[in-house]
Amino acid sequence: MTAALPSTSLPAAGTRPRTVVQPVTFGRLVAAEWVKIRSLRSTWWALASTLALFVLLAAIRTADMASIADHMPERFLVMPVYATSGVVIAQFVLCGLAVVVITGEYRSGQIRATLTAAPTRLPALWAKLAVVVGVVLVTGTVGTLLGWATSAVWFDEVGKSIDITDPEHARLLLGVPLYLAAMTALAFGIGAAIRSTAGGITAMFSLVFIIEPAFSYIPFKPLQELAMYLPTAAGSRLVTSDTVGSFISGSQSTTLGPWAGFGVLLAWVAVTLVVAAVLLRRRDA
Repeated sequence: MTAALPSTSLPAAGTRPRTVVQPVTFGRLVAAEWVKIRSLRSTWWALASTLALFVLLAAIRTADMASIADHMPERFLVMPVYATSGVVIAQFVLCGLAVVVITGEYRSGQIRATLTAAPTRLPALWAKLAVVVGVVLVTGTVGTLLGWATSAVWFDEVGKSIDITDPEHARLLLGVPLYLAAMTALAFGIGAAIRSTAGGITAMFSLVFIIEPAFSYIPFKPLQELAMYLPTAAGSRLVTSDTVGSFISGSQSTTLGPWAGFGVLLAWVAVTLVVAAVLLRRRDA
């Protein structure tokens, strides 16, 4: 014997089933962007490569330091610097990912569907940025912990370790995910403004590899002074020990403090994102 369905479960004769349209909220845009980014194989390859770099470079740098520790002045044995040295290359992998996340939609044409769902446009841009930055913050934190765990193998040999209660050690560890997130946001803004994967990656890498080193090494004092206010030189102060120096930037200036330098990087990020937002509102998709 089969039970009859309640009459309220079926639409009345001659009527169409009602479709409930959910309003587009920022939370739903973020959820949609999370689905997009985790559906890309390139995302997982980039994140896995980043974590592998943290482990590999922490092992190489710390082992190298352990082999010469007896001949090194104690002030150079700032272990968080070596444990997190994967940040040097990891920033380029994550910046490349940030460019691809935004420019890939323009290449495939999916950006039209995204902007149709969010006709005011800017919430879609901020949702995508929030997801990218969130992913990088988590990845940077995990990478830092993995680098710490890897380098700990040589702590006894070096005779030094990482002390999270030491303000400099804490800043060097905390600074890694913050620095990576800020650089990724900068790359995202550049990609959103240029709308080309090749163009965005080229612009970002040219800034870090060509323009900033040129300003730092050209023997002209005004350029060298300006170099410390460029994004990478300024932002990397957060993950730089004044004793050991920077593995990231050619500028070795200590004029800017760590948090002041990070503030300069955030200012660059803000300007880049404002430009990207204005262009998004003014140009056709």
